[in-house]
Amino acid sequence: MAESIQPALQIRGLAKRFGDKVAVAGIDLEVPTGSFFGLVGPNGAGKTTTLSMATGLLRPDAGRVAVHGIDVWQAPVQAKRIIGNLADGVRLFDRLTGEQLITYTAMMFGIPRPDIAPRVADLLAMMDLREAAGTIVADYSAGMTKKVALACALVHAPRLLVLDEPFESVDPVSAANIEDVLRGYTASGGSVIVSSHSMDLVQRMCDHVAILAGGSVLAAGTVDEVRAGESLQERFMALVGGRHVGEGPAWLQRS
Repeated sequence: MAESIQPALQIRGLAKRFGDKVAVAGIDLEVPTGSFFGLVGPNGAGKTTTLSMATGLLRPDAGRVAVHGIDVWQAPVQAKRIIGNLADGVRLFDRLTGEQLITYTAMMFGIPRPDIAPRVADLLAMMDLREAAGTIVADYSAGMTKKVALACALVHAPRLLVLDEPFESVDPVSAANIEDVLRGYTASGGSVIVSSHSMDLVQRMCDHVAILAGGSVLAAGTVDEVRAGESLQERFMALVGGRHVGEGPAWLQRS
């Protein structure tokens, strides 16, 4: 298969168990190159576990993952060179300043030295972090920490960007700026996978979506295919279930 038409991400039979709990139950998933792909599901659906295995952070019990045809677990260094990863719960080197952290990340990816400072300046401006560039990351707010982590994921211009809840705690102005950058990134041929609880975000930005629950894929395809004539929120609720209808317990009612 020619490289130009290879999927950005191809998952086959991916599985992971923690003790007696099946976190991911042998899923298949394909992310087209150049797509903005949404991964949605309730808490405990297996989204973060799936993305961790897909990006080489967590070894699967079974299955195969390929990024642009490169096997993530047989050639991890080669695969990670083309992945930008904003992972949930991964600690940053937070005793560095924001500028130092992005610079250090660029150096780890082997960016030529003359290119590093301009890239770092661009990313600090894009994330509205110029005033906080000299502040250590440990003193950042939750939203600022999310933004500097996203800057680190972008600094090496990856071919695949994997974002776990990228807009959580980010202010609306910065979120709008980041959305614009991501749209330009996919328009130029980059691919984005975003895990989010925001159906509005996914329906607004994504062209493909997969709904996960219980470690399995319930539906996947273009957003219109998955919606099947409903809103994404309605389709999600129909597939996942679990909504409790009622006004709540009597003691909580004020009248």
